[in-house]
Parts: sequence; C-alpha cells; structure tokens
Amino acid sequence: MGSTTIVRSETSALGLDEQQRPHPEAVRAQLARILASSLFNHSKHYPGLLRYVVIETLEGRGGHLKERALGVAVFGRDPNYDTNADPVVRSSACEVRKRIAQYYHDPEHEGEVRIDLSAGTYVPEFRVPQRPNAVEAPASAEVAPPQARSRNWTRLVIAVAALTLVGTATELRTSQSAVEKFWSPVWGSSEAIMMGLGTSRDAVVKAADPAKGPTFLEVMRSDHLAFSDALTMARLTGVLRENRKRAPDIRRANAFTLTDLRKGPLILVGAYNNTWTMRLEGPLRYTFKWHAQEQVGFIQDRNNPSKADWRYDPNALYSTIAQDYAIVSRYTDSLTEKIVVVVAGMGRDGTIAAGEFVTDPRYLENLDSRAPRGWEHKNLQVVLATDVVNGTTGPPRILATYFW
Repeated sequence: MGSTTIVRSETSALGLDEQQRPHPEAVRAQLARILASSLFNHSKHYPGLLRYVVIETLEGRGGHLKERALGVAVFGRDPNYDTNADPVVRSSACEVRKRIAQYYHDPEHEGEVRIDLSAGTYVPEFRVPQRPNAVEAPASAEVAPPQARSRNWTRLVIAVAALTLVGTATELRTSQSAVEKFWSPVWGSSEAIMMGLGTSRDAVVKAADPAKGPTFLEVMRSDHLAFSDALTMARLTGVLRENRKRAPDIRRANAFTLTDLRKGPLILVGAYNNTWTMRLEGPLRYTFKWHAQEQVGFIQDRNNPSKADWRYDPNALYSTIAQDYAIVSRYTDSLTEKIVVVVAGMGRDGTIAAGEFVTDPRYLENLDSRAPRGWEHKNLQVVLATDVVNGTTGPPRILATYFW
C-alpha cells in the first residue's frame, strides 16, 4: 500500500505544498462516491452529517463544527436542546466513522482520496494517496552479495506482513462501535421493543368521591414520572431513533403483563420503583435488595453475599449523599425468553448515570476496552457508581462487571 499524507482543510494546512493537498473538487467527487456506496445510500441520517461537515470544511467554516451546531443544522434540533439528554450528534458521528473505515477497508478504494473523521472532532481530514518513493542505490555503491540481498528481502517481507496484520486487527476491532456492540442484540430483533418505566408512589389515583370515581384534575395530579426516569427514557429513545428503529412501546412497568413481555426485547428503567426490574433481575449475580429492618437498600453480589458497600438510605438527607449506585444488565431472560436491558439506579442519580452510560459512546468504549472478546454476544452486568456534588450527578464509573 502506498503511504498517505494527512491534509487538514484548516488554516494550519495552508503552508503545505500545493501538490500535497487534494483539490476541493476531488474531495467533492470522493464524497459523492462514498455517499453512493451501500454503506451510506440506504441510511437516512448519516449521509447528511458527513456531507455537511465536508462541505463546511471545504468552504472554510470548519471552526463552527461543534456538537450543538451540528444538532441544529443537520438534525433539526432546537438551539437550546440538551446535548446530554439527546446525544444524536455523538452517536451518528461514531457510526459515520465506522462506515468510513469499512469503505476504505475495501482494496478497490485504496487509491482514492481519503476523507476521515477522527474521534474527538467533527472537522474532517483529507488525505492524498502517494506512491512510495523509490530508493535508488548510489552509482558508487557496491552490489550486495546474493545471500545478503536474500536476507534483507526476507526481513522486509516479514516487516510488511507484521504491519499488515496489525492494521487488519485494528480495522477489525473498530469495525463495530461499542454502542452497537451493546445494543445490537436489541436492535437486531425484528420484534417490537418495549420500555417499562418505574411507577411513582404518588401515581395511584385518589378520588375524593370513590363512588363517582376520580375527576380529570385528580388524574392529572397523580400522573407523576420521576425526572431521572424521564431523562433516561429520552436518552434511550434518542439512541433507538437514530439507529432507524421503530419507536418503542413505552408504558409504566406495572402496565405490562407477562404475555406482553414475551413479544420482544424489553428495556426496564428504574429499580425499587419498577416491579419488573425487581422480579426479572432476581436470579442474576448482582441484584437490588431491601433490608426491611434497617430500611436501607443495597446491591447484593451473589458471589460475595457478605459485601454490603453499595448501599442506599432513602431517609438520609440528600445534602449528605456523596455517591449513588446503579446496575446495567443485558441478558436473555429465562422467564420471557427475550432480551432484557435494565438501566436502574438505587436513587435518582444512579439511574441518570446508568442512562448516560448506555447511550454515550465514551462510557461504552470504556466497557469495551475491559470486556472479553465477543462480549456483544454474551449476557452482561455492570455495577456503576456516580459522585453526587451539590445535587449534581457526576459521570458513571465502573465498579464491577460480569459476563456469561
């Protein structure tokens, strides 16, 4: 393979030799080829993102390619939308990077102008393929003996083969994003996806006159949903929507019957306020438990039942809470015989952190880096912790993992 020269369409690239930079029309032609490929021409959102960042960069406006600006310009979001609750740009850019890598992995595209979107930026780089420079021996140089030439050639072949294997291994590892690895068992199903949310204690309708039934106002007043569950629901539906999946069937968990749960993959949000979370996670290694005598909750490890460090005291002053804990599970449930994903915290901050963990590529890439090979096809549980500072939820961090 020939070497490549990285060319940035930024001010810093202006000092490069003119022959080293691809002509803008060459980049536009290459963009058209990529978008016409099978990796992009059947997609609804990804071509628009790639086209926008390339054209804006070619026209000298790469400096404004930030997450919020892309959310507004490409995906039609409100200028004040919450990028944490709706990671559409991050998840789409991750998918675009993966598809670009797949496109150039094909030897037929080896000699084409390269358009790359590096991780951590939304400003593309343009690469110009170059022929390797031929190295001519000086006229006065002595000709090496046949045996020496043979040894040198063997070393060169071995070195090239090693570099090729390393490149291939790297390409294969990045061929599927961590977000896809986590969610592919859910997305891969042709069945309807269900989402069950925790039920607030105040959600029970209380009628002033039981004989007549509740009034419209009484029903409205009882229609509560925890903010942490609502935020997590928004993040989850955003990920599902951007991966061209049908909208999930969203209900309060107690509105689902066992018959319902046998129809397709299930996503459960919340722990102690979600009856199906408490029931279905019962046989797993990490489970939510409640100590009736002490009136505290805790996460139990069946392999180490005496451990009780991950605790939750609902009666403690919120100002004294420094940490919250959560469990993220993805497994085939023996009762429903369907994939179940649990995103649940012991308290509100744990649920918020768990929702962020399963929708943000950064955190799932961290899981990917420590998971066993082929983990996308395994059942898994992750125990998370998050710091709580002045009522603000910190980033999730992994305390324990289990794959089977």
